[in-house]
Amino acid sequence: MSLKHTIENDYKNALKSKDKNKISTYRLILSSIKDLDIINRSGPNKKDTDDEDIKKLLKKMVKQRTESIDIYKKNNRTDLLEVEQKEYDILISFLPKQLSDEETKKICSNIITKLGASSIKDMGKVMGELKKNHSDEIDFAKAGTLIKELLNKK
Repeated sequence: MSLKHTIENDYKNALKSKDKNKISTYRLILSSIKDLDIINRSGPNKKDTDDEDIKKLLKKMVKQRTESIDIYKKNNRTDLLEVEQKEYDILISFLPKQLSDEETKKICSNIITKLGASSIKDMGKVMGELKKNHSDEIDFAKAGTLIKELLNKK
C-alpha cells in the first residue's frame, strides 16, 4: 500500500475515533500532498506524486516541527510545545526509522575509508555516496557535522 493510502486510512480511523489532534494533523499532511500533486501535474516536468516525493515532504514538515519545538522549549510555551510534539510524533511515524548518532558515525567513517577521503575537499563525494545508499535512514544535518569532524581529524 502506498504511503498516501496509509495516511488516508489513518485519517479515516482518526475521524472515527474523533481524535481532534490527529484529525488536524492528517488534514495538514493530506493538504500538503494535494499541493504537491498539483505542482507535479503542472509545469514542464509532469509526473505522478510517488512515495519518495511524500517522504521528502514529510521530512520537511518534521524539520519545521523540530525547529518550532526548540523555540517553544526556549520560551517555556508548554501549551504550544505539546501540540507541536504530537504533530511531530504523527509525522515521524510515516518515515523510516532514523539511525542513531553512533550508527551514523560508523557508516560515515566506513564511507570515508572506502572512498579514501582525506580532507574537507572530499566532503561532497562522501555526502553523495551517503545519499545514494542511506537517503531514508540518515539525518544529513547530523551527518554533515560528523563528516566534517572525521575529515578534520585526518
